[in-house]
Parts: sequence; structure tokens; C-alpha cells
Amino acid sequence: MRNTLQGFQSFLQGNDACAEGAIAAGCLFFAGYPISPSSEIMEWMMRRLPEVNGVFIQMEDEISSIAAVIGASWAGAKAMTATSGPGLSLMMENIGYAIMTETPCVIVDVQRVGPATGQATRPAHGDMMQVKWGSHGDYQVIALSPWSVQEMYDETIRAFNLAETYRVPVFVMADAALGHLRENFVARRPSLVARQPRVTSHESRGTVFGEGENLLITGSTHDEYGFRKTQDADVQERQLKRLSNKILQNADKIIQTDEYMLEDADVAIIAYGITARASIAAVKIARQNGVKAGLLRLKTIWPFPDSIVKQVGMRVKKIIVPEMNLGQIVREVQRVVKTDVISFSKVNVEVITPEEILTHLF
Repeated sequence: MRNTLQGFQSFLQGNDACAEGAIAAGCLFFAGYPISPSSEIMEWMMRRLPEVNGVFIQMEDEISSIAAVIGASWAGAKAMTATSGPGLSLMMENIGYAIMTETPCVIVDVQRVGPATGQATRPAHGDMMQVKWGSHGDYQVIALSPWSVQEMYDETIRAFNLAETYRVPVFVMADAALGHLRENFVARRPSLVARQPRVTSHESRGTVFGEGENLLITGSTHDEYGFRKTQDADVQERQLKRLSNKILQNADKIIQTDEYMLEDADVAIIAYGITARASIAAVKIARQNGVKAGLLRLKTIWPFPDSIVKQVGMRVKKIIVPEMNLGQIVREVQRVVKTDVISFSKVNVEVITPEEILTHLF
């Protein structure tokens, strides 16, 4: 098999396209534990990584999986894991460690119904807030939300680039429906970025172990040299603000959204992931029936696109936020707009349909 599928059109399910995107991005290490509905990513990486001189390892659980990914990243590899809600919960302490140590890595969350075991193969979007707030302390992460098999490939590549640029865990937020959806996609040749230095000043030349420099890696509060400063208030404040600001001050470079028919819209749908596919169909039907509807699709969930959502809110009379949860991202929309915001929640393990969205447009 070719080292990559670049330049070829393929017919794969979303999970497989995600794994192939990781290979195209230069991922050479995957550690994971089988969990529905993400297991196909692990199975694909198990086959593909040996073909590109990479390393696959099945760990005993999700805690050790993310720990292995962090270690592999510090050894110089682009590293990734994939999981679903229960596994993501187990990873949260080490995700906080990856944030504190500025470890580039990619975490794919193929969401399913919860809480607890829930229904292992049915779709939901119940983890959207967990990836932002699941670990303790103050921090910022990056989370992307693809809506197609093509974007499962493309956004996985973007996730690796963002992880390398900002030295932070990056989440790809899929779901069971998208992970198992089969569509044509083109394996485009990616533009890849190099790993950036660990800190903004006083950094060591070595960025990974084995390059001849002494590296100090700790989850405790530390200064720009990596030395632990667990009783220094100034260092704690400086470090915490830098970890957040490197994301927030570059939000315009990170955030991506798409607008559909919003130029003259009276009502806007704000949606993400596979729900946005039903939303754009609903917009087209509404337009045919005289309702000036439009769609703002959130490709980036975190950092949240405050200014873009605010601008849309100033142009329309009503906003509808359909979600496969009991209302999570709708709270972020309500936080930044003054217009009426309607939450449409669906948690019966079926995807949202255009007809269901239309009931809120008329």
C-alpha cells in the first residue's frame, strides 16, 4: 500500500479518513484502547503505521494511552489517540498535564450517548463542554468540529498543525454518525508546519529528548527554563496567563467558520458537526418557502468564535442552535448575543433532521 493516499479519491468511512489524515500529517505514533464508536481509527492506524515506519501500541486503558502519547511527543513524534466519552473522562488528568507541559498531541473524540456507558454505537454531542472544562484549573484548548468524511481527513491534518504551532492538545470532535458515515473524499497533499519552541522566551534549543540538551518537564508550576516554582505567585500568574494567551491572542488565526445565505437572513441557525448538514438543508427548504434563513457553521468550537457569533446576532431577529445534547454550545451563543436564541435539543440517539429544524423556523 502507498505510504499515503495523497492525490487519490477514496470511498471510506469517517473514522478511516481521520486515520489517513493523521498519516498524511506525519503522525508516527498512536496509542489507544478499543472503544466504540472510535475503534476503527485504532484499527486503521494499527495497519498503516508499520507501513510508514511508525509505532502503534494498544495500551491497557485510556489513562495509559494518553500518557504514552505525551511521552512519544516529547521523544519527537507526532502522536495521537482516539476515544469516546468514557475514555475521554479517564484521560482528563493527563490532558491537563499535557496543557501544563505544552505537549503537542491530537485527541479524536468520536462522541456517543452518555453519561456512563450509555449506548456505545449511537451518536451524540455531549462532550463539547467536557473538552473545554474537563480538567481542573484555568487553561485554553483547541477543538475542531468536522461535518463530512472529507473534513475528517482535512481537520485531522489541521489539528496536527495547530498542535505543533501552539504546543497544546487539539481535539477533533466527531460522533458515531460521522465516524461511520461513508463518502467519497480526496486525500489532498497537506501543508505541514514545524514544531514550535516550548516557551516564548529563554527557551532551550532542544525541543525533544535526545537532542543533546537537558530538558525539564514538569506538571508543577515552572518558570521559562522549566524549573519548578511551586511557591512563587508571580511565576504562577505569568505561566497561567501565557498558556491561555497563546491561544486567545491567536484566536483569529485558529477559528474557522462558514456562512451560508446569511447576507439577508432574518433568522440564523448556528450549528456544528453533522447537525450542520441537516441545518443547511433546512435553510434551503425555508428559503423556498419564503423564510430568509441562513447558517453559521462552527468548524472551530474552542476557542469559541465570540466576535463572529456576535456579528451574526446583530444582523438577525432570531437564532436557532440545534444540538444532539441538552444544550451546551447554545449557552456560549447566549453569552455573546442579545437577540432571541432558541435551543433545539435532541437526545434520543438519532441525528437531527432538516424537518425537525424547520419546525423552529416557521
